[in-house]
This record gives sequence, structure tokens and C-alpha cells, in this order.
Amino acid sequence: MRRAIVVGLDCAPPRILYDELRSDLPVLGELIDNGMRYIMRSSHPPITIPAWMVMATGKTPGELGLYGFRHRVPGTYDKMYIADSSRVKEEPLWSTLGRMGAKSIVVGVPPSYPPKPIKGYLISDFITPDHTKKYTWPPWLKREIEERFGPYIFDVLFRIEDRDRVRKELWEMTEQHFKVLKYLLTTKKWDFAWFVEIGTDRLHHAFWKYWDRNHPKYIPGNKYEDVIPDYYRLIDRELGELLRKIPKDTLVFIVSDHGAKAMKGAFVINEWLMEKGYLKLKRKPEKPGTDLKPDMIDWEHTKVWGWGGYYSRLFINIKGREPRGIVEPEKVPDLISELKDELRKVKGPNGEPWDTKVYMPSELYPVVKGDPPDLMVYLDDLSWRAAGTVGWNKLYLEENDKGPDDAVHDWDGVFIVYDPEGTMRPGDYGMINIHEIRDIMLRQILG
Repeated sequence: MRRAIVVGLDCAPPRILYDELRSDLPVLGELIDNGMRYIMRSSHPPITIPAWMVMATGKTPGELGLYGFRHRVPGTYDKMYIADSSRVKEEPLWSTLGRMGAKSIVVGVPPSYPPKPIKGYLISDFITPDHTKKYTWPPWLKREIEERFGPYIFDVLFRIEDRDRVRKELWEMTEQHFKVLKYLLTTKKWDFAWFVEIGTDRLHHAFWKYWDRNHPKYIPGNKYEDVIPDYYRLIDRELGELLRKIPKDTLVFIVSDHGAKAMKGAFVINEWLMEKGYLKLKRKPEKPGTDLKPDMIDWEHTKVWGWGGYYSRLFINIKGREPRGIVEPEKVPDLISELKDELRKVKGPNGEPWDTKVYMPSELYPVVKGDPPDLMVYLDDLSWRAAGTVGWNKLYLEENDKGPDDAVHDWDGVFIVYDPEGTMRPGDYGMINIHEIRDIMLRQILG
């Protein structure tokens, strides 16, 4: 069994690592140049949860029952739950290796809060409420970490106007993460390690328009133009220090869960549903950006309502399933077909054609567990975010309705396999699906 480390860079796209910043990153550049390089095709949907667990288990989101951060409680209009580690019933790679006797160090892999017992050591991920909660396995590891590094930083506020604060806290969080990781890798016994840095995702959402020359809001020479390159240089330096401290024959996997691209705007999905007659409110909201609440909706005349996010989830008000459902179950297939046709006709604010994709979960997954939406909608192939709030009296927003956000998720991420012993031929290996990565890692580790 080979010793191996997985370095996860949440949201890192091929454009950054393989192309535009590659020459500025000596450590990552060497791993890319001398490793097996893949374009990693993300999951449906391409978001942090479920993508990392799809990778770790080799299962689809349908098999996992994970369709995003939030899930609707069946039979309710407003109750929801966060997809935490207790929802994951499939075996991640470190548990498989643990059954073979390997000890693992797992840090920040979503969703890993609340922490589950593993053969080794674990620090939970960004959905951890704060450092006062139990977030390590073994439980005593928390005190050991905090005595040396202070309260663990799980995430930063990134949908705020104060970009200077975001930049400062991003650096503080990432530097602490690598200090903790280096400590664990040099003081604990381990055979396998998997670390995910959420900072790359927060970086893109907060600073993409300042860096991406193709972004509709890009301004040349702006104050924050170098924040993204500077942060990747920080990652590169920290990774270099980390690799120098671990055995030189360690297999290295560099991977992201999805990519990133410019957010063109937000489409107000519930305003569209109202315009088309699928959703009716009892009263007009007093101000734009009002959260859609069940008591605002005229359920006797509502067939469909939606959630916002990087993709939109639509729910049908089915009789016998919802408390005040009106759509007869036998009419659901026709309604779904109608919604698909109507959504695919939607064009941009200037009449430009969109490449909108609409799916039932059963069309995407061989097995559909958990609490899926009735329809999953990728607006203009993810270029437009879905706004779930109401009161706008328009369909298109220039900004995200939940705070500043400059980037949306893209389908393609990265996957690099580097063997310092030179047992593989470096080069471009084409496309790989995210659920196939676990098996490649396992084969490389087992030799």
C-alpha cells in the first residue's frame, strides 16, 4: 500500500491551474507537468455538497441522497435541513482503506460535520457551526489543535461588500489550515491524507469579476486584480512547504470538485413562475428581495414554487403529498413536460438564446434516494444564478439576491496524479467523471 495525500482545492478550474496561472506556480506547475492530468467532470449538481462525497464514495448524488446544502423536509413547505455527515451512508475512501489497516488524516472534506469515528484523525468541514462545537476525531484532538493554533477557522464571510476584510480573513484561514495540516502530517502516524481548502471557492465568489477579463463587470487595473493570482501563489508556497515535510515517495493527488466562471446575473425564478401562472401570492411583497414564505402563497392556486441557488430546484404542489396540494398525481408528468418546454424557451435580458437544461432527478441518477426536488434547472448552462426571492417585479438581476457574488460554478474541475517514483507517463489524459476518481486513487494506492 502506497502512502498518499489528496489536496483538494474547492472550485479550482482548469483555466487557472492548467493555463493562466500555471507558470506562476512552481510547485503545482511541477506536479501538473510531471503528472497525469485530467479534466474532471463534476457531479449533477456541480456544487460542493454533494461533489466531494461523490468523489470520496464513487456514488452518484442520487445514490447518496444529496442534492445540495439544503434539502426540503417531505410533506412541508418551509422546513429544511442541512446535508451533514449524518446523511452520508456510503463508505468514503478513507474508511475503505481503514478496513485494510491504513490510518488516515482527513481535514475539511465536506460534509464531515458532525465528525464520525475513523481509523486516524479528522477535522470537520466548513458547515461546522463554529469552534465551540465538537469537530474532531478523536474528540481530544480539538484541544491539542486549539492549544497550538487557537480556535479553528472553518470559513469566512465572503458575500459582503468589504472585500478588504474578505482578503484578510481568507489569508488568515488558509495559513492556519496549512499550519494545522503540517502539524498533523509530521506528528501523527498516517498512510493516507485528504485535505480540502474551501478558501479557493470563497476567493472566486468574492473576486472573480476583478480578475476575469471576460467578466461583464471587469474593470482593467482595479484594486483587486491580483488577489486571485496572489492567493494561488500562497497555496503554492504552503503546498511546497507541506510536501517537503512528508516522505518523498508519497503519491500526490491534486483535485477540485467543480470549476468556476463569471456570473452573468440572477434569474428570478419565482417571479417567472408567477408570470406563467404556476405560482400565486396572496399579497404583493413590500420590498424587493423578500424571502418566499409559505404564508405568502395562495396554495389553492399554486402548482409550482422554486428555490434559488447556483441551480434552481422546483417543487410541485402535489395533492396528497403536500399539505395543500392541488396537482393531481396523474397530471404531474404533463406538468413536468410543460415546465421543461417553457424553461427551455427562456431567453436572456436582451433576447439572447440560453442553453438551459432541465432534468428530473430520475433522468440523471440510476437510483434516487433522500429528498430530491421535482425538477433541477441549470439556467443558461449555469451562467445565470437562480434567485429565489420575490418582490422584484422583474426577471433579471445584475447581482445575486443573497449578497455579492461574482462567480458561478462550472462543470469542469481538475484531477492530477503525481507519483514521485515515476511509475506513470506524464501528460494529458482527457476527461474523467468525478465518481470515477475514487477507483483511480484506490488502484494507485494499492499498486
